[in-house]
Amino acid sequence: MLASKTFIPKIKDIPQDAEIISHQLMLRSGMIRKVASGIYNWLPLGLIVLKKIENVVREELNNIGAQEIFMPMVQPKELWDESNRWGKFGPELLRIKDRHDRDFCLGPTHEEVITDLVKNNINSYKSLPLTLYQIQTKFRDEIRPRYGVMRGREFLMKDAYSFHMNAECLNQTYQDFRAAYKKILERLELEFKVVKADSGAIGGDKSEEFHVLAENGEDVLAVSDSSEIAINSELLLEKDQDPSLLAGEEFPEGGKIQLIKGIEVGHIFQLGQVYSESMKLSLQDANSNEVNPYMGCYGIGISRMVAASIEQNNDEFGIAWPKGLAPIQINVIDLTDNLDGSAIKFYNEIEKSNFRVMLDDRDERFGKKIKDSELIGIPLNIIIGKSLKNDGLIEVCPRRGTKDLIKPEELNGYIAKFFQES
Repeated sequence: MLASKTFIPKIKDIPQDAEIISHQLMLRSGMIRKVASGIYNWLPLGLIVLKKIENVVREELNNIGAQEIFMPMVQPKELWDESNRWGKFGPELLRIKDRHDRDFCLGPTHEEVITDLVKNNINSYKSLPLTLYQIQTKFRDEIRPRYGVMRGREFLMKDAYSFHMNAECLNQTYQDFRAAYKKILERLELEFKVVKADSGAIGGDKSEEFHVLAENGEDVLAVSDSSEIAINSELLLEKDQDPSLLAGEEFPEGGKIQLIKGIEVGHIFQLGQVYSESMKLSLQDANSNEVNPYMGCYGIGISRMVAASIEQNNDEFGIAWPKGLAPIQINVIDLTDNLDGSAIKFYNEIEKSNFRVMLDDRDERFGKKIKDSELIGIPLNIIIGKSLKNDGLIEVCPRRGTKDLIKPEELNGYIAKFFQES
């Protein structure tokens, strides 16, 4: 890609409603633009990161045998009546009517749709266990959208649902998802905690949240100072109590409570038979008895993960992406005005190696080019300028690390080693 031809509308002045660093940097670097409260356009750089996270999630779910489908965002009221959630879900459920005055909603989640799908297409225990997932846009009419895509009304989410003939089978799949989520977060190089949580409006008996640790996290987590025990502080407090009251208290399982903040990016649930019973989903078991299957539900916020990663990876110059997540991995900065074609030559060679590379061919000063690169978070800059002309050397400038001068024939090896290192 050529910088002069790429749509990256950067801004200097931060909007007043951009309260946290991820929201500010996503706007400044041209990743997103606001359409309405809690609703955003994803521009080229933002979409690249979104797709990278989506691909990591998809790979890990496929690895545990989940099958991808795609369900409609618009859902009929009748399905929500069956689960008794049309009235219970509250004002976050955006209700709409079609031209025939029939009631629908914009899906905040898909338990009803998936249960109806299985009810009408599976009739024997031999088809279970079954795990289906989708990556799709959701809508929740938040009373106070804020923090950019962190708490938007429209967002991209992976939601998965599993069906089982008994609780033991459900628990095994639940553990598979738990392990898969940990792999996803590790691959994205995020520091995180798995915490016990409240099932909330989704329902069910057991649930855990996955929190990316960050100063701007909305949730306060109570973690043990001597073990892996962690729990959302909401479960330990009365309504409106100050979480700081918990600091230093003893965990029943051992250790003292420390408080940290987290951004919830994933939530897994053991739903039990809540939906299969209310929506009358039943299958015949091996003894020809009708059984309501056990269900699990597993969500992960794809768009929220982008913001969470920025919250952990930034400095005073801009975004400092992990190497694998950066929307542009290498930036070739041309300071020769392409007088001898050197910059394009190196750019073309790097592109053949399947790295996402940009040639900054803009008529701008070096200072402007390097500042823009730091803001966007490009891990590696390759500078074609006086050093090549005078000494036959290329300047390599990591986003984080030490600048160096290398011979042109050493470039491919340098790049390969740079991106192999964590």
